Amino acid sequence: MSTYAPIYLFLVRVDLIGHLRLFLAFYYLLSSSRKIQNLADSLILDCIVFLILERSKETVPSFWVPVTSTSEWCEKNYEYSPYIAEFFNTISNIPGMMLAMVGLMCSSKQRFEKRFSVLYLSNLILAVWNLMYHATLHRLLQQSDETPVVWETLLYMYILYSPDWHYRKTMPTFLILYGIVFAICHSCLQFGIGIKVHFVIICLLSVPRMYKYYLYTEDLHAKRVAKLYAVTLVLGSLCWLFDRVLCNDSWLINPQGHALWHVFMGLNAYLGNTFLMFCRGQQLRRNPKVVQWMGILPYVTTQKEKSL
Repeated sequence: MSTYAPIYLFLVRVDLIGHLRLFLAFYYLLSSSRKIQNLADSLILDCIVFLILERSKETVPSFWVPVTSTSEWCEKNYEYSPYIAEFFNTISNIPGMMLAMVGLMCSSKQRFEKRFSVLYLSNLILAVWNLMYHATLHRLLQQSDETPVVWETLLYMYILYSPDWHYRKTMPTFLILYGIVFAICHSCLQFGIGIKVHFVIICLLSVPRMYKYYLYTEDLHAKRVAKLYAVTLVLGSLCWLFDRVLCNDSWLINPQGHALWHVFMGLNAYLGNTFLMFCRGQQLRRNPKVVQWMGILPYVTTQKEKSL
């Protein structure tokens, strides 16, 4: 294929194909130069080939249509595959899934409490549901993504506040009932912006406790993990807002803000879990230490090997 093909592809995307055809026809008729005629032939051939390719993309059936989700993001639907509605928003869940599996293995190896294994499993399941939601943009899978987000946040609240909770059975009972009631209400009422406001509120309830843990932690490596947790949370939130508020169809390149949100929040969940495991190890006097795999990925080791 001619080297002028990328030029034509750009012209197709900015809707200048009609002008290009007119210009080539005029130039071809008036020119007596064989070299210019060959150039015109080459460009016209490229026009035909790329026009066929562009039109073929429009006729490829989308596997999961119709879109029933109440929320759509800045990424164009079925741009890269007829089987994946939002390609980058889908594959961006993979890093979070991998980190959740790494955390689950570390938690099991160090024999931490089952609550941390459940926490990592919830991270993994949530990433899978989110992947399926963005791949299909179906309403049912959207609810299957939004409801577990709230459940996972309630689990974080239990891990944060349970060490100082005097009535051990009341707190998990309340949180379980709250999660069930929320799931039923969300299924029936299909909250829109309300679920986002609700999520922010219950997340803010965990901030004071997380900050208290940070203040009482003297280990510099653990403090660094907590700082990275805060940084990824801020960066992820900014990416989410950027994608939601500043999305523009005229962008030549989509910055994929929502996909970056997935990547940052997958890392954020892993860092938050690691910090909580360190704090829990201190509470149980297991002499926890934060070490790094290959100098990059932090995880917690303890000296005692008996189950907590």
